[in-house]
Amino acid sequence: MKISVVGSINMDQTVTAERIPLKGETLQGDTLSYIPGGKGANQAVAMARLGADVEMFGCVGDDSNGQALIDNLAKNGVKTGNIRKIAGVPTGLAIITVGENDNTIIVVAGANGKVDCEYIDSIKEELLKSDYVVMQHEIPAETVEYVVNICHENGIKVVLNPAPAREVKKEVLDKITWLTPNEHEAKILFGADTNTEELLKTYPEKLVITLGSDGVAAAKKDGTIVHVPVRPAKVADTTGAGDTLNGAFCTMLAENADLENALRFANTAASLSTEKFGAQTGMPTREEVEKELNK
Repeated sequence: MKISVVGSINMDQTVTAERIPLKGETLQGDTLSYIPGGKGANQAVAMARLGADVEMFGCVGDDSNGQALIDNLAKNGVKTGNIRKIAGVPTGLAIITVGENDNTIIVVAGANGKVDCEYIDSIKEELLKSDYVVMQHEIPAETVEYVVNICHENGIKVVLNPAPAREVKKEVLDKITWLTPNEHEAKILFGADTNTEELLKTYPEKLVITLGSDGVAAAKKDGTIVHVPVRPAKVADTTGAGDTLNGAFCTMLAENADLENALRFANTAASLSTEKFGAQTGMPTREEVEKELNK
């Protein structure tokens, strides 16, 4: 099955420090690295490394970062023929601070803001060849809605990872096949007073909620909660762990895996990704995930 990702392509400027600075505080950094990122590109790479047939749709600037990111996607097995280069607009940038096994991230959208409805129309013929379309919230909201509607009209399944968090119209949510927020994002989508278990039961086999150190959970059609606890890891960098989980989950969906096995596979892949530095550079291969599952 073909999976298409419509989303962000960023260069991550990552600095490591002993801890994340407080407001107004200056700390000495340890290292500075430039690493391919962006939630869309991250999830595409995660899927490709796990053996999925995946194509990336998005925009970069006509600059050295843009070409480097396209080359990196291709090197990882992601199809890149429909990525557009935008003259006069910089490639998206994420500024990341890593410390004490956690991170803070500031995203400058750049060319990701040009992933608009006109761009979607220009690649629509290729997009309609997809079995699954995966999106996030680092492209304009109207584009996400536009793609959801196109996919719904053409029987293409949609997975939305609503990050960074923002509200989504109910009529758009109803057309999405799978929604994969974390607990914070779920509260923005459904209300601050929502109970996670009840929410999962309300949207069986549609809503997956990542629970941080508590793992990941979803509900079966009969209302049974499937909760996969976190796999213990020697954490080096949590950047991209959520994207790895989403990519791995979508890979399993495309292989028609049942819910419990899909969540277990995804959770294991995400945990393995935290043991290496960098978002995409830390993402595991299919062999590595299966080896861990078979222990």
